[in-house]
Amino acid sequence: AHLFFEMLQGDVTDGWKSEEVKEAIGLCLACKGCVHDCPVHVDIPTLKAEFLSHYYEGRLRPRHAYAFGLIHRWARLGALVPELTNLVTQTPGLCEIVKWAAGMHPERQVPRFAPRTFRSWWKDNAPADVGGRRVMLWPDTFNNHFFPDTLAAAADVLVHEGCEVVIPHRVLCCGRPLYDYGMLRTAKSLWERILSELEAEIRAGTPLVGIEPSCTAAFRDELRNLYPDDDLARRLSAQTYTLPELLRSHVPGWRPPRLPGEKAIVHFHCHHQSVMGEADDASLLESMGIDYEQPQSTCCGMAGSFGFERDHYDLSQSVGELALLPAVRRAPHDTMILADGFSCRTQVLEATGRRPLHVAEVLQLARHTEHRRLLPEYRQAVLRPDALERGHVSRGAKVLIGASLVAVGGLVAYRLLRDRAGQAG
Repeated sequence: AHLFFEMLQGDVTDGWKSEEVKEAIGLCLACKGCVHDCPVHVDIPTLKAEFLSHYYEGRLRPRHAYAFGLIHRWARLGALVPELTNLVTQTPGLCEIVKWAAGMHPERQVPRFAPRTFRSWWKDNAPADVGGRRVMLWPDTFNNHFFPDTLAAAADVLVHEGCEVVIPHRVLCCGRPLYDYGMLRTAKSLWERILSELEAEIRAGTPLVGIEPSCTAAFRDELRNLYPDDDLARRLSAQTYTLPELLRSHVPGWRPPRLPGEKAIVHFHCHHQSVMGEADDASLLESMGIDYEQPQSTCCGMAGSFGFERDHYDLSQSVGELALLPAVRRAPHDTMILADGFSCRTQVLEATGRRPLHVAEVLQLARHTEHRRLLPEYRQAVLRPDALERGHVSRGAKVLIGASLVAVGGLVAYRLLRDRAGQAG
């Protein structure tokens, strides 16, 4: 923060191209804990995004910035043939090439694509209009492609409460990863598409429900920063809710289903804590009768794509080991693990083997148990990875395509090594 102050005062050499400032922000997790915890509310992630935008102007960025910043594009490509994509990203030898190309640490796992996206499933399963409160559910890039069951659970909960659930007609992305990497021009183009596509719903006052905290926070915070004088942006920001917020404020007389006696470890996403606050979620869990423990750490360590990057893996694990990961490992098998953030769930799953639940899934499970205690077997039955319909790629096609990809990867590696040798010579 002090370096930024000096830079803006003109006391730092090279200003927006300063290597000193770049080094200083290199370990910023963009968790926004500074906004929530700092007495003067210094928003370092916003300053970081602005700095990176200027610093890389006219320059190539690191590989991981393109891999993770443009995840909305790569995810759409991967979802065209998810079985094939998973074959490449989960097969030893092939996955190493993918990780190297993306600037990922070798110990990280490439997230596995779901057999079917939520948007695809929704086309066949959207309920008829029940005439209730119209609500727009936001199919964020992460849950849409990797955890579609979570979006389906949120839709099920809303429909059960009498809401008319709709989703955007076009595939949209809030550009959160772009913002974090300082790709502000591309991020703004996505936001302008959102504002144009949703204008009618925004002006009609339709509330938007986000289930990925980082995306919901982008609507509530970054959107206002990028468009401080835009009426549509202000309205959309004000009309965006988390699922517990929406149920409490827009469903008259809503009472959550009960799960008395259930125990849980709860981790709130850092953007959730700093931007939206956790009061509604905490109140919801208490109203459901869940006895929960919240480890005293503000970040899981993954912090979006931070923990995926090769240079940040060790620090990411160290942050997770401060409190969250040990608490999950100590928890008995029948204790629920709750975490809404995609990065948080990924960190816990990779480090402990426990698959955290989203609050939408907890609400759905509670309703289907009819006040009975959740059994571990029931949880596993509901949360099977094949809950959404699978596609199919023949074994022969997999072998042929896999061999082709190995050959292509070898050629690419050869060209890179040859070019480097030529430059060295």
